[in-house]
Amino acid sequence: MDILGISCFFHDAAAALLRDGRLVAAAEEERFTRRKHDFEFPQHAIEFCLRASRIDARDLDYVVFFEKPFIKFERLLLTSLQEFPQSYRLFREAMITWLGDKLWIKHLIQKRLSVSPQKILFSEHHLSHAASAFLCSPFDEAAILTVDGVGEWTTASLGVGRGTEIRLAKEIRFPHSVGLLYSAFTAFLGFEVNEGEYKVMGMAPFGAPRYVDNVRKLVRLYGDGSFELDMDYFSFHYSTHRTFSSKFEALFGPPRSPKANFFTVSSGYPAYYGDKPASYEALARENQHYADIAASIQAVTEEILLTMARALQRETGLRKLCMAGGVALNSVANGRILRETPFDEVYVQPSAGDGGGAIGAALYAYHTVLGKPRQFVMEHAYWGEEHPLDVSERFLRQENIPYERIDDEERLIERVVDRLQGGKVVGWSQGRFEWGPRALGNRSILADPRRPDMKDIVNTKIKFREPFRPFAPSVLVERAEEYFVLSEAARHYPARFMLYVVDVRGEKQAIIPAVTHVDGTGRLQTVSKEVSPRYYKLIEAFGKATGVPVLLNTSFNLKGEPIVNTPAEAFNTFNQSGMDVLVLGECVVEKPQAR
Repeated sequence: MDILGISCFFHDAAAALLRDGRLVAAAEEERFTRRKHDFEFPQHAIEFCLRASRIDARDLDYVVFFEKPFIKFERLLLTSLQEFPQSYRLFREAMITWLGDKLWIKHLIQKRLSVSPQKILFSEHHLSHAASAFLCSPFDEAAILTVDGVGEWTTASLGVGRGTEIRLAKEIRFPHSVGLLYSAFTAFLGFEVNEGEYKVMGMAPFGAPRYVDNVRKLVRLYGDGSFELDMDYFSFHYSTHRTFSSKFEALFGPPRSPKANFFTVSSGYPAYYGDKPASYEALARENQHYADIAASIQAVTEEILLTMARALQRETGLRKLCMAGGVALNSVANGRILRETPFDEVYVQPSAGDGGGAIGAALYAYHTVLGKPRQFVMEHAYWGEEHPLDVSERFLRQENIPYERIDDEERLIERVVDRLQGGKVVGWSQGRFEWGPRALGNRSILADPRRPDMKDIVNTKIKFREPFRPFAPSVLVERAEEYFVLSEAARHYPARFMLYVVDVRGEKQAIIPAVTHVDGTGRLQTVSKEVSPRYYKLIEAFGKATGVPVLLNTSFNLKGEPIVNTPAEAFNTFNQSGMDVLVLGECVVEKPQAR
């Protein structure tokens, strides 16, 4: 039985295909269209899933959409009418966009895929989130917490999964939303909503939570995990372009300009910003104010999530937790939930945001609607498109790009380790690309974590991004506890997916400074031989050569672009940046100075 799951029309459109309950392929649309967070109908991702499954769309048994469009439209309509006339533009935009394709999903799927209407099913947004976590997890029974911006009406839900059944017992409804609260601060701090939330999380350690009491004025939190926003501080419920109100600005000051460079005394002033301005000290103090606000909203968000998790554990008595929704990508909060609540184990699916709803919708249909038994656990995130060696070689030859093919894996790895030890930055493209927003060793940029200057080197050569953004450590799973405060690292699935931030052990921080954040933490990725054999061997060989079984890992893309998919995209990114070495499977391309 082949079931296709689809999510789209808000952000991170995606498709996923199950065969007899097992995932065959999954991908976000952005990887094919090259439009970051592409939200349009995921035609290219669907076509990839069908190719990977070697079937035609007409062979599908079911197509499942991840939410119910008419209920979502009801929320938009009622909300805009309640806030009229302030919401005039929101109402007009909703009518224009939703009376087009967004509302008539069933007809659109029929038209695009030529499937009969009897094969098209609809899940609910937070039910899809819940299924994407619980039904991908190794747990037979678990508490479920979903938290995001908003689905149809729901912004958070609490429930239980048992076997193939999911019961969501409680919910928080729009406009009260942790995700939208965090997004309001994301916009205030000068970042793009649904894109810059992780920048706020990275900025927070450069500040102190001096404004926690002010943030608490915006949200009332109760002991049972419920909460309410004071809507006088927000405008996302009636405005198309602003998320916070003038009252918000009166409390926190003027918003940070999106065009302004961010730096504080502790972050340093990176060379790629150019010469220091004459007003450097004043600008550093101004930025410190914004860093303190970032620290404050991060602290309150963690407080809300911890309260919700503790209440859920008290109600269910369960010791295993599954989390989903965009807020579940807050890896700092996830680490605290593991450490500071009674839950012993946490599972977060690698594409926890809206993209992951495609998998959740398909799994919910297969197991809960059709009653089929579970037989799948998402052990890894490598579900995207793969490009065989002959495809890479054909591209390199056609473009007259000098390369060396090294079929001996040991010699290939030896070459890469030598370049990494020499301070070179390596683009590493192997196998199927990752599902979700994290590069986990198949579409990664790699460097030596022992060099204190490597953060600036990678940023200067490739990323040109804010200096507060941390780079992640990839570590052999068996050696993780030597470097990071995470007991029994092998059993923690979120650590495989770079979804925990944990402390770097004090004595190791000076050994791996390039992947140790300013607060002494790291967003680690544990790598096992079974899940990622070649990447494991590379880190293992680097460890034997240097004594440090850790690599600096960041996503293989330029600033503002999606992670690369094809050999051509990988080479173009390599060529447009200061990367020194490109490895496409067994093909090695080196810039002259890298040898």
